[in-house]
Amino acid sequence: MQFTHHISRLVVFLTLVFLAIAPGAPALAEGQSFFSSIISPEQEARMGREQHPIILKQFGGAYEDPALNRYVTSIGELLLRTTETPNAAFTFTILNSPVVNAFALPGGYVYVTRGLVALADNEAQLAGVLAHEIGHVTARHSAQRYGQSMAATIGLTFLGLLAESKELNQVAGLGANLFLKSYSRDHEFEADKLGLIYMSRAGFSPDGMTDFLGNLKAHDELQKKLIGQGGFDPLMGLLSTHPRTVDRVERAYAAAHVSPPPDPIIARDVYLQQIDGLLYGDDPAQGYVRGQSFIHPLLKIRFEVPEGFILTNAEEAVIARNKSGARIIFNAAQRPQGQNIDAYLTRTWFPNQQLGDMETINVNGFPAVTATARVETDDGIMDLRLIAIAYDAALVYRFMFVSPPRETSALNMEFRRTTYSFHTISDVEAAAIKPLRLVIETVESGDSIEEFASRMPYETYRLERFKVLNGLSKGGEAYLGNKVKLVVE
Repeated sequence: MQFTHHISRLVVFLTLVFLAIAPGAPALAEGQSFFSSIISPEQEARMGREQHPIILKQFGGAYEDPALNRYVTSIGELLLRTTETPNAAFTFTILNSPVVNAFALPGGYVYVTRGLVALADNEAQLAGVLAHEIGHVTARHSAQRYGQSMAATIGLTFLGLLAESKELNQVAGLGANLFLKSYSRDHEFEADKLGLIYMSRAGFSPDGMTDFLGNLKAHDELQKKLIGQGGFDPLMGLLSTHPRTVDRVERAYAAAHVSPPPDPIIARDVYLQQIDGLLYGDDPAQGYVRGQSFIHPLLKIRFEVPEGFILTNAEEAVIARNKSGARIIFNAAQRPQGQNIDAYLTRTWFPNQQLGDMETINVNGFPAVTATARVETDDGIMDLRLIAIAYDAALVYRFMFVSPPRETSALNMEFRRTTYSFHTISDVEAAAIKPLRLVIETVESGDSIEEFASRMPYETYRLERFKVLNGLSKGGEAYLGNKVKLVVE
């Protein structure tokens, strides 16, 4: 029965291939392929509608600033009117995430994060990002990838049936998953080319696309320094999903055969006015990273990680990592009703796992339990130190300390300090912690970039952060009368 089902799917697929290559078959639209013809525009729209709430949940929801959202949407709609489908229904959303990212779903759902909005330095740069994502949609790249994935799955499933090989089917699934992680070079090139055409038609300076890509690369290099682990980025930013270079964008501009508008729109002052007061970094609902500390003013908890560990506040957990590959992972979970903390660790959190050195402890008034394990991970054999803290009858806070075996002994005391640094904070302490925001200031006589940078609320890389934020990484000054972005508490 199952074999007949797979054969039927293969017959349908091969019929579609035959119809696509047969004499007299309808020509495909420019920029599209046979694989995009498998998925209809109506199906694309449905896919986008279904995925939209999932994207919102994964990225902290939509950023609640009606005026800024209207502004971004107005730029997107201006670009949309210059495309091959000017009457298409698009939805432009600012995601409440500090990660610098942008992407699009089938059916015209285009997203930029507030982290990206903060990094962009003018209207033309943001227009370049939106135009690129619109290009992915109008060229139906998502449909092509989905169609290719379907083809690979059906074809390799059939091969697996012929070979009666379960392993081959597993490889097929892995290949499809890897394929969907990022766009191909051809897709990126085409989205750049289309985006530059749309920008030029709308009157924006095409330099906005390359200028923002320069800012993005400087931001990525700074993130690598901050993380301290050669490119490790638990948040997977824009360069991970859109592998592009400045020279490739310049080649796309030449291939687009467009001329720059006579009076191109850059609109830096207008743009900076719109983002004045923008929330920067962590949202209060997710807690704050402040140097080596994580503080959650709503949950009223705090802890510190050792020097040399870089803290990242991700959606599902707080993660710290050092140069040797050791990690600290902190999150919260629900404990089954009536289950004591020891049973929670062995039966709920780490069932069917051989644990050692199990011990009941007290962490600043909270009952807790700790144990160790050695496990195999993608990074090789790792030692685990598990800490489960019973905050109340239902809520458990958890530390997972992960270390290469050669580092475990040296890190033991540091991990112990982090465990016992976990404590609650008072209402007064919580109220004193303010979110970071962007403010726009005008350069006056006597001001310098060093002076501006010294006012940024960071312990390290203040000057580099200021330069990246203001597009000054390749040199340049904050000239008298110009506006600059500052992060303030």
